Amino acid sequence: TELNKNPVEGFSAGLIDDNDLYRWEVLIIGPPDTLYEGGVFKAHLTFPKDYPLRPPKMKFITEIWHPNVDKNGDVCISILHEPGEDKYGYEKPEERWLPIHTVETIMISVISMLADPNGDSPANVDAAKEWREDRNGEFKRKVARCVRKSQETAFE
Repeated sequence: TELNKNPVEGFSAGLIDDNDLYRWEVLIIGPPDTLYEGGVFKAHLTFPKDYPLRPPKMKFITEIWHPNVDKNGDVCISILHEPGEDKYGYEKPEERWLPIHTVETIMISVISMLADPNGDSPANVDAAKEWREDRNGEFKRKVARCVRKSQETAFE
């Protein structure tokens, strides 16, 4: 309801099935002035039964080449990690899931991730390596292919 009243630029979100409040579909528009510009990326947000105490999981359905999205489409960003201490000491507790987060704050974080990948903590090691070593070559070509494909399949 809040998203309908105050839409946020760059994405739209809604229930996959009106009878299931725990599964959402989101469409993310590739942010301007990034390699993802012009893309229309579909993803699913799956909320746990004890939301908002625990974070939802996010999975891109549209193919996307990004250091923080694994090859299965699962998004790996701090805001979606279980609350509390990071056993690896990489993230501060306040960077991880907090019950105050909403679909809006998650999507803003994901759009930010598209604009500025975190190569230090990759979910897709191959994409991270290309992003670090050949950003304007092979990495850019793979992202451009994903953007084209996303445009072709956006409204299927």
